[in-house]
Amino acid sequence: MLLIGIDVTVVNLALPRMGDALDMSRTSASWVLNAYTLTFGGFLLLAGRLGDVFGRKRTFVAGAALFTLASLLAGCAPWAWWLIAARVLQGLGGALAGPSTMALIVSTFEGQARARAISWYSAVLGGGASVGLVLGGVLTDLTSWRWVFLVNVPLGALLIVLASRLITEPARVQADRPQRFDVAGALTATAGMGSLVYAFIRAASDGWRDA
Repeated sequence: MLLIGIDVTVVNLALPRMGDALDMSRTSASWVLNAYTLTFGGFLLLAGRLGDVFGRKRTFVAGAALFTLASLLAGCAPWAWWLIAARVLQGLGGALAGPSTMALIVSTFEGQARARAISWYSAVLGGGASVGLVLGGVLTDLTSWRWVFLVNVPLGALLIVLASRLITEPARVQADRPQRFDVAGALTATAGMGSLVYAFIRAASDGWRDA
């Protein structure tokens, strides 16, 4: 969740150098941030449902793997469209891992241990955006803008290995796993959530208009 939170803001200070390196206009550069936010927010409901159907651990590891691969692709991007597409994949990976993280915490811990775990979860998630601003500036100044993405790769790989070995699938998920997946409902819910997130993203530039 720290990596997911960091990647919301880590690109902010690096955007000018990304734009210069990949010949992006200001509008195109803004979508390096917006593509991640829109995809992450739009697919949260669908990702949560996938965790219910296929298992929280499996969905979490798949999300972490996709996020890590997308970070590598973003860091190696030779063209603007490649970078934006990689950010979409990053958002999708974050959406897959996010709901399963909380579900695994709730199902793994009980009592005061659960309260402490949720407190750590909240603190890490809330601090991610602040850490992203600082980290993005430091990496851009000391190395290259590409490292605001590449730094996720070794951390993500370590996370995948540890999660595969240490996390156990909750027994209740295995026993009560739903057998039916409402494709139409999942797609319409995702489209509705994505439209809402898109509206909030565009409100800053287009402004609010009276009905």
